[in-house]
Amino acid sequence: MWFSFLTWSFLVIYALLIITTTTVVLLENRQPAKTVAWIIVLVLLPVVGLIIFYFFGQNIRKERYIGRRSYERLTREMLKEANYCPPSLYQPKYERLIRFNERKNKAVLTAGNEVHLLTSGREWVLSLLHEFARARHHIHLQTYIIEDDAVGRLIADALTDCARRGVEVRLLYDDVGCWNVPRRFFDRLAAEGIHVRPFLPVRFPSLTHRANYRNHRKLCVIDGTTGYVGGMNLAMRYMNEGNFPWRDMHLCIRGEAVGGLQRIFTADWCFTCNELLSEACYFPTSPHSEVCRRGALIQIIAATPVAHYPEIMYGLTWIIQNCSRYLYIQTPYFMPSDTVLQALQTAALSGVDVRIMIPEKPDSRLLRWGNDSYFEDALRAGIRLYVFRGGFLHAKCAVADDDWCTVGSTNMDSRSFDNNFEANAFIYDRAVAESVRDGFLRDMKHCRAVDLTQWRKRPIYKKYLESITRIFSPIL
Repeated sequence: MWFSFLTWSFLVIYALLIITTTTVVLLENRQPAKTVAWIIVLVLLPVVGLIIFYFFGQNIRKERYIGRRSYERLTREMLKEANYCPPSLYQPKYERLIRFNERKNKAVLTAGNEVHLLTSGREWVLSLLHEFARARHHIHLQTYIIEDDAVGRLIADALTDCARRGVEVRLLYDDVGCWNVPRRFFDRLAAEGIHVRPFLPVRFPSLTHRANYRNHRKLCVIDGTTGYVGGMNLAMRYMNEGNFPWRDMHLCIRGEAVGGLQRIFTADWCFTCNELLSEACYFPTSPHSEVCRRGALIQIIAATPVAHYPEIMYGLTWIIQNCSRYLYIQTPYFMPSDTVLQALQTAALSGVDVRIMIPEKPDSRLLRWGNDSYFEDALRAGIRLYVFRGGFLHAKCAVADDDWCTVGSTNMDSRSFDNNFEANAFIYDRAVAESVRDGFLRDMKHCRAVDLTQWRKRPIYKKYLESITRIFSPIL
């Protein structure tokens, strides 16, 4: 009797929880696809679905945890003294995009930038170590992942050497990205005088509101004059150059655009530990200096989950809709929003050469099925899909019409567009764009083109798995 009573009590309480949670999802007015996906998870996965939503699905009061610290105000504060390029330097073709980024993202257009592409983990780490050795005043390093492995320890040792010779060193890492890293790894750095902070640390009972909004940015600023931004984390797997190399992309930038990276870091740092780094020593380039008319034009775009608009997604959509000859995209995860997918289809149907390259083997089966579920929609519209077989493709970049490109941390999926803190460089420069294009074309030699006729012949069980995963793709 008591067992029956307890069972029915549990079922009633659980039913009330499901009804309440479903009501919350509906009232938040999410995108319809996300709303449907979460309701299916809650209804079809008893208990487990509720736990998943509890940790990763809630938007309730996100501004209490993020907005209450006035993240957007911090960013605007850091941009007050930024140097805006004169309109005479704007490329007419991209003037509307440049002004959109300035108005909605406070992304300053900077000139006179020197840009080097880094396409492997080995290049990235060697370049970073070289700049660490030259550092004189400060190093600001921000990463989603830094592992306690050979690479992580190498970087830690280099940062320790810098701190011992009097360089200010700050390390900001994402707490979820470094979940498996032992605390002693960071304690050793702190003991050497390095300022180490986790971004939105995940601890009960606040886990529910923080696990879903992660800082996915990977950037570094040395002495305010040299900066890095891109898709590479600091871990041994990024150095793998054997039979299954890790193909990625990062930028090394010298010039006015480094100030944009510095402002992102200082806003994130202040948001994390309430220390505002606004002194001139962190921004050595005078905001009133004469603008150099040589070098690349760059805007550093920062996306946050508390912004009114997903600026990086809007910027990419603008490019897709306005490119005239070609658009090449590399991304490890291709699960675009309906808006982005429709823009890609429209561009291809209008005659633009749209090519998308993804890895043959993403880092989970679920993501592979999610990627594959979009193939037929893309191929039918004339988008050319290439599966990279020369290793794991982790690069997050795009290039259009030989005069625009972007490199950063943003994937082509809803998590990057809506839920993560991301950073991308939008570059308006022929030489840099051609370098990114040439890298794409080289990688095509290690790809298999996906043929629509053959794709439709895949086994029915794969189609079933893809269709099921497609339902949940907005929340993966």
